[in-house]
Amino acid sequence: MREEELEVALKVVIVGNGGVGKSSMIQRYCKGTFTKDYKKTIGVDFLERQIEVDGEEVRLMLWDTAGQEEFDAITKAYYRGAQACVLAFSTTDRDSFEAAHSWKLKVENECGEIPTVIVQNKIDLMDQSVVNPEEADLLARALGCRLLRTSVKEDVNVAAVFRHLAARCLAELRDPRDYDYFTTPTPHHPNSLTISAFSPSHSSKNHNGTIVLRPNKHKKKKNVLKNACRIL
Repeated sequence: MREEELEVALKVVIVGNGGVGKSSMIQRYCKGTFTKDYKKTIGVDFLERQIEVDGEEVRLMLWDTAGQEEFDAITKAYYRGAQACVLAFSTTDRDSFEAAHSWKLKVENECGEIPTVIVQNKIDLMDQSVVNPEEADLLARALGCRLLRTSVKEDVNVAAVFRHLAARCLAELRDPRDYDYFTTPTPHHPNSLTISAFSPSHSSKNHNGTIVLRPNKHKKKKNVLKNACRIL
């Protein structure tokens, strides 16, 4: 596989308590649709969207995970290999806000430290808010994450969440000084390779964020994966 035939695919997990709008968020982002009827996610759901960030083609693989404790044994297995995380809570649900620390810990236990965005959803219901703006800001600082306030219903800032994470991941790839890369085939996409990165500076655990590289005949790569491709 030649360097100019590769594109980047990033695995992103969306976590948080049930009912905060995780499924609605990826439906809005990937399909442009919204429904106010709540349907509990059973285990995990999956959608994809391809975007361009800083001149690079990026395929976002979005894994929507159930927020109920009874699905923990199922969903935590899907955290593995994630390169980025959306941690969501609801403006109108105090419990979901207070659970943010535990959700971040669950992801870190499987993935190490990865780029994460804290999302305060349902800002269209600020008149019913049970979370002060200052509290949300303090939470983001405590967890070392950027805070973005969204309304999935009104389609406010939804795209900004995923664009920010994609840009963060690309920035890390462009500066590979702290990373050692190795390749493995991926069973999900026979014509692709997986490049895994270990970054001791990001975590005491193995940082196993996965980048799936797929053939793309119409897009030439620049320098973002040059160091990784030398080993192919």
